Amino acid sequence: MFESLKMRLERFLTEATPPADRREEASAIRESLVEMKAAVLGLRDALAASEQDLATERRRLEDAERRGRLATGIGDGETAEVAGRFVERHRERAAVIERRIGVQREELALADREMQELAVRLRAAPSDAASDSVQQAWRVLEAAGGARPETDAGDALLSAQLDQARRKAAVEEQLAFLKKKLGRE
Repeated sequence: MFESLKMRLERFLTEATPPADRREEASAIRESLVEMKAAVLGLRDALAASEQDLATERRRLEDAERRGRLATGIGDGETAEVAGRFVERHRERAAVIERRIGVQREELALADREMQELAVRLRAAPSDAASDSVQQAWRVLEAAGGARPETDAGDALLSAQLDQARRKAAVEEQLAFLKKKLGRE
């Protein structure tokens, strides 16, 4: 999901001819920023789910260890052996999930940096052919803590676009999961 967005952005930025219209360039950057924000939200959701998976796996590991100790304490060797296998299985799963969380955190940090760079490019790209004095006024307002409507995440239009992109990403993710589950990929 994130890679396709990145590829589309790179393709736009590396085209041989720059957009004839400055508004078209700003619009493309804005659209990419909205998609990237949706992708970052997806990455954050995936990280939270992985952290929840890790907590669950650690609880299962603790349960298996406790059951093994109890079985050993009462002299039930067969149950202790089964519990030992479960302990190993849960340890391995927890280790894999921990590595996945590390990778997800790195990917999220990378995506955050790229999103910030894109936001800087959007602020630098004029959204229309406004005069320099209007652009200067916006810069003064932004320096004072204000935000341009087209870059403000709280803006209704941008929020709606972000929600739509998030829903689309979730649908694509679910479709990919179902295809994989059915063995079509």
